[in-house]
Amino acid sequence: MTALGGLLKGDSLRARAVRGSGLTAISFAAGQALRLASNLILTRLLFPEAFGILALVMAVLQGLIMLSDVGITPSILQSRRGDDPAFLNTAWTVQVVRGFLLWGAAVALAGPLAQFYDEPMLAAYLPVAALVLPIMGFRPTRHDTANRHLRLGRLTALDLVSQVVGIGAAIGLALWLRSPWALIISTVLGAVVHLALVSLFLPGPRNRLQIERSALLEIVTFGKWVFLSTMAGFLLSQGDKIVLGRYLPLDVFGIYNIGYFLASFALLLGQMVVTRVLIPIYRERPPRESAANFAALRKMRVLVTAALLAALLAVAFLGPWIVELLYDPRYLAAGGVVTLLAAMQVPQIVGLTYSQAALAAGDSRRFFVAVASQAALMLAGLTIGFELAGLVGALFAQGAGVLLAYPVLVWLARRQGAWDPAHDAGFLVLGGLLAAAALWVNWQAVAALLQAAQ
Repeated sequence: MTALGGLLKGDSLRARAVRGSGLTAISFAAGQALRLASNLILTRLLFPEAFGILALVMAVLQGLIMLSDVGITPSILQSRRGDDPAFLNTAWTVQVVRGFLLWGAAVALAGPLAQFYDEPMLAAYLPVAALVLPIMGFRPTRHDTANRHLRLGRLTALDLVSQVVGIGAAIGLALWLRSPWALIISTVLGAVVHLALVSLFLPGPRNRLQIERSALLEIVTFGKWVFLSTMAGFLLSQGDKIVLGRYLPLDVFGIYNIGYFLASFALLLGQMVVTRVLIPIYRERPPRESAANFAALRKMRVLVTAALLAALLAVAFLGPWIVELLYDPRYLAAGGVVTLLAAMQVPQIVGLTYSQAALAAGDSRRFFVAVASQAALMLAGLTIGFELAGLVGALFAQGAGVLLAYPVLVWLARRQGAWDPAHDAGFLVLGGLLAAAALWVNWQAVAALLQAAQ
C-alpha cells in the first residue's frame, strides 16, 4: 500500500510515468466510449455517405497538419530549453502563423479536391472544417509543458470535457440538420471549446508573439526531420483513406471507417501512451546508459505490449459480433473490416515503443527514416493489394508492408540501445497465431465484406 501510494502521489519519474500512462489510458478509453456512443446515435440519424464525407475531410485536414509539422511539440518535450519562456513564445508564434497558412491552403485546395473525389459539396465542407486549423494554432504551450513533465491530470479532464461538448453539439445538429454539416460544424465547435478550456484552466504564463533567433534555429534544425517524418506519418496513418476514398463508393467507404474506428482502439491508445509518456522517460533514463535503465524499460514495454495486444485481439475475435450488436443492418459489413484491420495491426503494436527513443535523443533523422520506410511499404502494399484483390487484398497487403519495415525499426532501436529481440519475437509469434485464429473464426464476415466491396 505504501508503494502504491508513492506511485499515486509521488513526484519521481516512475510515479509520474505510471500516473501519466494510467491517465492517458483512462482519457483514451473514456474518449472512445463517448465517440462510440455518439457514433451509435449518429449512424441512426445520418446516412453512411455522411461518414465517408467526414472521413475525406478529416484526411485532408490531417494531411495539411502533418505535411506542415515542424516538430513544435516534440521540440518542447525534448529540448533543454523546453521550459524557457522565450523558447515557448517562439514556438507558439510559429504555431499561430502556421495555423492561418494551413487554413488558406485548405480553402485553395477545396475546389480541386472536390473534382478529384467527384464530390461537389467537398468544396463547401472543407473551408468550414478547416477553421479548426487556426483555432488549434492558438493553443497555449502550457499544454505541451504539462505533457513534458507528465502532469496530465488536469489536461485529461479538459480534453474529456471538450469531447463531451463536441459530441453533444454533433448529436444536436444532426437532429436539426440531418446532413454532414452536423459533423463539420461540431468539429469546429469542439476545437473552440478545447482552446478556451486549456487557455483558462491550465496553469502557467501566457504566451505572447515573440521570435528569438536561437530558439527558432533550434526548432527548425530539430524540426526539419520531424517535418519529413510527419509527411511520412500522414501516409502511414491516412494512406488507406487516400487510396480507398478514391476507389470505393462513399457508402462502402463510410462502412470501412466505422470498422476502422472500432479496430484501431488499441493502436491509437498505444500511440497516445508512447507519445505522451515515452519521450520524457527516454529523455531522463536513456536505455543505452545503463543496464538498469534498459531493464526498467523492458518491464514497461512488456506490460504495454501485452495490454495492447490483448485489447487488439479481443476486438479481432469479437468485431463482427460487436458490429451486429451495436449497428443497424446497413453497417454489418464493417464486422469484416474490424477483424481484418485488427489482425493486420499486430506488427505495429509490437514495434510501437521504439521510435520515440530517437526523438528523445534528438535524432529526428533516424525517426524519419523509420516512419518513411513503414509508410512507403504500407502504401505500396495497400495499392498493389487493392489492384489484385480489392478491399480485402488491400488490407492484407497493408499489414504485410508494415511487417516488412521491421528491420528498419531494429536499426533505429539498436542505435539507441533500446532493441529487445526476445520481446519482439515472443509477441510477434503469439500475436500472429492469435490473429490467424481470429481470421479463421470470422472468415464468414470477411467474405461478406469482400462481397459488399465488389
